[in-house]
Amino acid sequence: MSTAIVWFRRDLRLADNPAFAAAMKEHDAVVALYIHAPDEEAPWRPGSASHWWLHHSLAALDADLRKRGARLQIEQGASLDTLQRLLKSTRADAVYWNRLYEPAVIERDARIKQHLRDAGVDARSFNAALLFEPWEIATGSDGPYRVFTPFWRKARARLEVRPPLSAPRRIPMPEVSAGYSLDELALLPTIRWDSEFHQVWHPGEAGAAKALRTFCKGPIADYAAARDMPAQEGTSRLSPHLHFGEISPMQVAWALQELATNAQDTAGAEPYLREIGWREFSHHLLFHFPQTPQKNLNPRFDHFPWAADDEVALRRWQRGRTGIPIVDAGMRELWETGYMHNRVRMLVASFLTKHLRQHWLHGARWFWDTLVDADLANNTQGWQWTAGSGADAAPYFRIFNPVTQGERFDKNGDYVRRWIPNLREFSAKDIHQPWRNPDALRRSGYPAPIVDLASSRAQALAAYREVSG
Repeated sequence: MSTAIVWFRRDLRLADNPAFAAAMKEHDAVVALYIHAPDEEAPWRPGSASHWWLHHSLAALDADLRKRGARLQIEQGASLDTLQRLLKSTRADAVYWNRLYEPAVIERDARIKQHLRDAGVDARSFNAALLFEPWEIATGSDGPYRVFTPFWRKARARLEVRPPLSAPRRIPMPEVSAGYSLDELALLPTIRWDSEFHQVWHPGEAGAAKALRTFCKGPIADYAAARDMPAQEGTSRLSPHLHFGEISPMQVAWALQELATNAQDTAGAEPYLREIGWREFSHHLLFHFPQTPQKNLNPRFDHFPWAADDEVALRRWQRGRTGIPIVDAGMRELWETGYMHNRVRMLVASFLTKHLRQHWLHGARWFWDTLVDADLANNTQGWQWTAGSGADAAPYFRIFNPVTQGERFDKNGDYVRRWIPNLREFSAKDIHQPWRNPDALRRSGYPAPIVDLASSRAQALAAYREVSG
């Protein structure tokens, strides 16, 4: 009997899973394996919020496998050693997996593939996470893109949407000695800060499919406008599901195409697909510029005069105590739910890197630990874009004004009131700058601003001029 090991990583689904489909097609039995080896992803080991999601996603995958006659084999330790041991104990002759694109993982996987092939094992990898491999879209001079618009123009023209692969009904699995239990991985927090997560999120393939259906039935119609309004349910909230591979971007693209085929209101379909394109672009950048999670893409910023590390200011930013309502609302949403609206992500990042002039890595590391959708490509690209040091970056002198941004995108203050109860009694006129009513601000217990927005903006511009040449 021919047996293959399918090495699950962040492709935690059975439908539209190329590695799993190939193994099912070409072998008599399959071992569904997950290896917990976070140290192999250093220096960007998964953070606390990611671990929470991973625990529940693995539980959901195991339940889906058991419905089909199999189970998830959970192991931990060095990936190559674990694979070699299981190849021997199961007499498997193949290992299939879906590719990941973080620099440390690319290096590890290449080493493992070569070692296995040298030993006569059929080791194969597939694309399950992206619409295009990061090397498939290139400029006319065969180089990487640094600007999104021409990248997406070429990618969109080449995109061929296909029907997603179906999940198997039955999965033959050989006898395998028991591995680790999910609880033994100790992924859940020992201090229970995650109580709100359970009210907001439903990790797993079924949760991802439900989120996509919900989005396509309603919010997508007004997505182009509503996506910028943090108080509205105007986004898909698919980002953590995409990150953990509970749904593929091709499944999303197919669903959008089906909407158009059925002549439904699809005004938001193309703008949403463009957001999937930004995810593709982030992976394109990370692949071609693997140093960027730690270093500026634009070397001019290596000489930028950041302010001295300010632990007090950083702590107040992290906990939503800066005295700037839209910034604090976003940081509190992040702390309580593991998520932050994308428009607000730009505002809190701009405030940290420009008004407080703290290095973007401080923010990138905090997001990495607290976001359930923490993705190295997206996180790196987003922070460098806002700081002005990355590809297709917002110019450093483009400094978001958190007051005017709040007044524009949270006009009535509903988002701020949701996350900062102290300010619920403030009028829409004052809620984004409550310091205009000092008596009410004092009674509310909400802090005064940590910096003056006008003077800190001026200081940021002066610093930019030192490297603008």
